[in-house]
Amino acid sequence: MRAFFLTAVLTYIAYLILTAGSWTIQELVAGGILAVIVASLTYGFQFRIVKAKHNPLRILYALFYLVIPFLTELTKANIDVAIRVFTGKIRPGIIKYNPRTRSDFGTMLIANSITLTPGTLTVHVDEKSNDLYVHVLNIAPGAEEKDVWTGKDLFSFFDLSAWVRRITE
Repeated sequence: MRAFFLTAVLTYIAYLILTAGSWTIQELVAGGILAVIVASLTYGFQFRIVKAKHNPLRILYALFYLVIPFLTELTKANIDVAIRVFTGKIRPGIIKYNPRTRSDFGTMLIANSITLTPGTLTVHVDEKSNDLYVHVLNIAPGAEEKDVWTGKDLFSFFDLSAWVRRITE
């Protein structure tokens, strides 16, 4: 019941943020109804995935991850993709990447971070080993022979998977 209530409240808050400035009684009631519907459909899924130990430090890690490591990699990737678009120097391919995550939530977070970064796309997740298959816009000559890539191979400045492990494990 607690998971349902929390999901409904968070959904309603998200609705209020997205509709800010156009609140009428009808809008507020409609948002409440939608929040209850969404919560009834998703509360079991939402709280089945997130089973991390309660530690306030994880929230600080997550905020730092978004502001420094992820934003740095995102900026670098945007610049790299822009240069490759203008020069036409690409060598696309699919690589196997092991983020060494132990939780489904960690695997999902790193897969989404990779997909949000320009020039990379997570195309498959091996559910047994948590290996990710990632389409990369440019593979350096000789690097295609690696069986499994590490965070240092995939990212330039920060190993995002190490940060994800700090947040989720």
